[in-house]
Amino acid sequence: MKALTRIQLSIMMFLEFFIWGGWFVTLGTFLGNNLNASGAETAMAFSTQSWGAIIAPFIIGLIADRFFNAERILAILHLIGAFLMYQLSQATDFNTFYPYVLGYMIAYMPTLALVNSVSFNQMKDPAKEFPFIRVWGTIGWIVAGLMISFAFQWDSIDNIADGMLVNTFTMTAVASGILGLFSFFLPKTPPTTKKGEKVSVSQILGLDALNLLKDRNFLVFFISSVLICIPLAFYYQNLSPFLTESGVENSTAWASGGQISEVLFMLLLPFFFKKYGFKKTILFGMLAWAIRYLLFAYGNAGELFFMLVIGIILHGICYDFFFVSGQIYTDSKAGKNNKSAAQGLITLATYGVGMLIGFFVAGKVTDANVLTDGNHLWNSVWVFPAIFAGVVFIIFALLFKKENIEYKE
Repeated sequence: MKALTRIQLSIMMFLEFFIWGGWFVTLGTFLGNNLNASGAETAMAFSTQSWGAIIAPFIIGLIADRFFNAERILAILHLIGAFLMYQLSQATDFNTFYPYVLGYMIAYMPTLALVNSVSFNQMKDPAKEFPFIRVWGTIGWIVAGLMISFAFQWDSIDNIADGMLVNTFTMTAVASGILGLFSFFLPKTPPTTKKGEKVSVSQILGLDALNLLKDRNFLVFFISSVLICIPLAFYYQNLSPFLTESGVENSTAWASGGQISEVLFMLLLPFFFKKYGFKKTILFGMLAWAIRYLLFAYGNAGELFFMLVIGIILHGICYDFFFVSGQIYTDSKAGKNNKSAAQGLITLATYGVGMLIGFFVAGKVTDANVLTDGNHLWNSVWVFPAIFAGVVFIIFALLFKKENIEYKE
């Protein structure tokens, strides 16, 4: 790969995840403080990610793979996103806010696949080259959090009370506009489907991989993947409001520690996978979910603040050991002709259906624990996903039979 191409792809990936991290982390706090949204309304806003994930395959399969260059669709979607982000910054109530955030996520979620397509199209050896490009996305997310906390201090307790988090949408709108224009100059990535070639809806949604569910182990893994997304939704939806109500300053920067740990534990994953095998690695990840939420339930912003920090850092184990290991497992089970379909099915089931259910449940549990002063009984909020993750851990441990899965670096 040419040095210029590597730089272009790195900038693209940096901006792609800078945009996501620039508003999504603080969304829960913004909705509660700026728009007085309830837990159910906050759940609706977060669940737009799931609707975007469900609709994304149609945009990619019916448009990107058939008619237009991926980089051009990427450009157009981010320019649309810039407009919608600006509109979000102008919203003064939830009813005005919701249609714009739904439209934005429908536009944004397909870009996650498009940046991968643009990257892979330029690589001779993706297994070696892609991680060095993708890591810039994680860096972008981290930088967004550090800017919010330290450069602009929008998430300080006083500035949150003054409504300064609205600026995150303006910042993201500018970044989206920059990436939209920049994308027109990315390396050309033509459609992958030949003209006249028919593609069914089942192929687009990855439903051709449903036959894998006949395998008992894969069925157990599939159901566990959907279920574990319920406690995952609690983390995304409630972390920022939890830290803010607990009186934690620079909460967005602290939250970015989860992405830093993602990078570190990604490096440790091959060791765990080879030494302990797939089942134990997955169980490590599930157990980390339960421990993380117990730390949140019983920690505080005072003497026990270290418990909150450890809970955030555990995100690397929670995500990498379960979801990345799961992608490897799915790839190994799919067979040569169904790899893309199988990955698409898992993505649809987790980020689509699983997270959709998870955000709904998180909203209900959060609303059930509102105190008279508007704050929340966070101990009860966090205990629920801790117990839920523990139950999923037991189900998987008992029903999944040990399998030898090779880790391919």
